[in-house]
Amino acid sequence: MATPPPKPEDAQRQKGTIQPKNEVGTRKGFRRYKWEFKDSNKEFWTMGHAEVKIVSLVCMMAGLYLFETMPTHPILILLLTMEVSIFTFFIFLYSFALNRYMPFIFWPITDLFNDLFSCVFLVGGVVFATKVRRVMPKPYLIAVILMGVAAIFVFIDIFLQRRHLKGTRIRKDALADTGLQKLLETDNKTDNKTDNKTDTKTDNKTDNK
Repeated sequence: MATPPPKPEDAQRQKGTIQPKNEVGTRKGFRRYKWEFKDSNKEFWTMGHAEVKIVSLVCMMAGLYLFETMPTHPILILLLTMEVSIFTFFIFLYSFALNRYMPFIFWPITDLFNDLFSCVFLVGGVVFATKVRRVMPKPYLIAVILMGVAAIFVFIDIFLQRRHLKGTRIRKDALADTGLQKLLETDNKTDNKTDNKTDTKTDNKTDNK
């Protein structure tokens, strides 16, 4: 019997025109970036990271603005400027899917450590701000409260990152772009060769005995 002709969907799948929705597949160039952009923003917004980071960023920017309207210790301004810059960097990174093109950095762990240190710095900044000035004007007090609110939301983001880490798996093509996959494959081949040599040596010794 003659084999039935392939279905149109199968023919298109063989040609590579139909790509899986949940994986990057064989997309290249702008098609890959478009998929990475949508998937990164979907993950960033649906898991709550975007909302928490934006609220923290707004609180820190408002606190920084209030601190600059009056004589304030430069450490507080430096602290908030640093945190605003770091949070802006992470929001820009996830929004434009730049982290997908730097797979040699495990970004969830990096973001988790950033949240941990940011929470410690912000809480320390609140304690320092209350000790530096005994008499606090209203703008100064509001800025200190905003720092505390930002620290609370950063603490919430730590738990969101922990939940994200539990369901995170390294993608199959994560190491392909960096050349690390070839290096690991060569290491595995050399390990297999050494194991085979040792096995053959032990077998020959037993046979001679």
